[in-house]
Amino acid sequence: MWILYFLPKKWLSFWIGKLVHLKLPRPLATWSILAFANRYKIRLDEAEKSVSEYQSIGDFFVRRLKPGIRPISESPLVHPADSRISQIGVIQEGQCIQAKGKTYSLEKLCGDQALAKLFQQGLFVTYYLCPTDYHRVHSPVDGEINRAIHIPGHLWPVNAWSTENIEDLFAVNERVVVQMESRLGPCLLIFVGATNVGQIRLRFDPSMVTNICSSPKQGQTQTYTPALPVQKGEELGAFHMGSTVVMVYPKTIATQREDWQDFSGKSVKLGESFL
Repeated sequence: MWILYFLPKKWLSFWIGKLVHLKLPRPLATWSILAFANRYKIRLDEAEKSVSEYQSIGDFFVRRLKPGIRPISESPLVHPADSRISQIGVIQEGQCIQAKGKTYSLEKLCGDQALAKLFQQGLFVTYYLCPTDYHRVHSPVDGEINRAIHIPGHLWPVNAWSTENIEDLFAVNERVVVQMESRLGPCLLIFVGATNVGQIRLRFDPSMVTNICSSPKQGQTQTYTPALPVQKGEELGAFHMGSTVVMVYPKTIATQREDWQDFSGKSVKLGESFL
């Protein structure tokens, strides 16, 4: 893994992205997708379309699910993605846990000191999406989207080795911060890119696309006036391989229970109740 320190990870990820999204002749595309799905034990019966309708591995990777296959709980707060909760806890002195013995700054993660102050003693939840998972991310609350902040950065992997060895991993990788307001209070949904493609696309703002593209919004903040209404379970964006989502909630959520650590290591599905 130490070779990663020397590899040009952003350019490598960019060209891998080009490769996996290369449109192939139909039989070859179907064969490669089936091989990919078999390798990662992906449930083909949950995909919106049949395998033969996808044009590349990249096209299949960002597949949508069949309607209704992930029912959205009536709970006011749900999980935003199919994933595993790798870390969870109360934000202490502005720090979130990355791995055992390692923390990172919320201010550095979201790139805004005033925004970070809104979540003092709040709750952070780190969701890791592995290649097996569905890679679209949805709103965990009913509310409004106020801002989207693109923060350019590195594209380290987000696997266990990286979280244990790379300082401030989530705060140095390329990311998009989505700021929302809900009846539960303010919350942040942070898409964190990673090696291999590393591209993030927002459904509500198609012009904001990460990782070496020609978008004029690279490294910029987009404020939405009026704010964009969003419903719980509504799609916010997608990862084109390699992904982690960090959710940040206010103190009012953090104080609702004391056993948050019981969620650590738990696999969850989009739309399942969290509160």
